[in-house]
Amino acid sequence: MVQWHWDLHKRKKTGGRRRIWRKKRKYERGGTPTETILGETKIKVERVKGGNIKIRVFREQYANLYIPNENKVVKTRILRVLSNPSNRDYSRRGVITKGAIIETEHGEAIVTSRPGQDGVINAKLVKAIEK
Repeated sequence: MVQWHWDLHKRKKTGGRRRIWRKKRKYERGGTPTETILGETKIKVERVKGGNIKIRVFREQYANLYIPNENKVVKTRILRVLSNPSNRDYSRRGVITKGAIIETEHGEAIVTSRPGQDGVINAKLVKAIEK
C-alpha cells in the first residue's frame, strides 16, 4: 500500500489549523518497505524518480563478506539472522536490513548495505569462527 509523505494535513507551528490547498503529488508518494528474508534469490528492478533504477531484494541466501584481517571479500552463504537492532519484529521474523547481525559460514557479520534498495547484501565480519 502506498504511503504519503506530505505535511499538508499537519498543524502550523503556532498550533493553528492548516487547510489543504492542493491534491497529493506523485513525488510525495512512498512505497512499502522491502523486507529481505533468507531464501532462493528473488529480486525486482523498479524505475524510480528521475529515471533511476532501484533493485529490490526480496529473498537472498548469499552475502558479499568483507574479512578485515585478511583484507578480502568472499561470497558466502547466510546461515541465519541472529538479530536486527532496527526492529524487534524484524529480529523475530528474520528480516535483513542494514545493521542486522547475520551468521555466515565464516562467522558473525553485520550487514553494511541496504538490500531493499541496493540489490545486494554486503556484510563485514565481526566475530570469526575459531578453527
